[in-house]
Amino acid sequence: MRNDAELLLAARTDASAFRELYERYAERVYGYHLRRTHDPHAAHDLTAETFAQAWLSRVRFRDEAGGSAGPWLFGIARHLLLVSVRRRRLEASACERLGVLEGIDREPAPEPDEGWLEGLDEALAHLPDAQQKAIRLRVVEDLGYDEAAEQLEATPQAVRARVSRGLSTLRKHLFDSMEMTR
Repeated sequence: MRNDAELLLAARTDASAFRELYERYAERVYGYHLRRTHDPHAAHDLTAETFAQAWLSRVRFRDEAGGSAGPWLFGIARHLLLVSVRRRRLEASACERLGVLEGIDREPAPEPDEGWLEGLDEALAHLPDAQQKAIRLRVVEDLGYDEAAEQLEATPQAVRARVSRGLSTLRKHLFDSMEMTR
């Protein structure tokens, strides 16, 4: 059995090696986030983002723990949790300054105009097939992660990761497109 460092080295060219690492740590990383957020949805999202960041930075992994990637992964998880907490504090502070209090009924959000989905199919076409399918099932068809996982023959955590990565890529693509039209 390969150790974590060997898996991350192999993951540079073999995605299945990263999947093996994911399967070793996903529950522990999820538990870490759940204990700190007390919110299963936030914990799943933060777990997906943790592994997305780990995937993106896998070539920078340095084995400083005798073959274990645990400290590295939990360092990423901790950083993402801190960023999330800071973001929530900033949002709460901004709402307070603007006089918007939590729990007060607000005006319903305006309905988007008919053209709000223009370009979505083209943007989705640029994503890897697995991310496209996950987003279509979860977002467009509004299936739960468990149902989408069954259809995709994957784990719910893998579907969350695909949706998270895909939506991040779409967001960047759409914002870049908006900047180009200005």
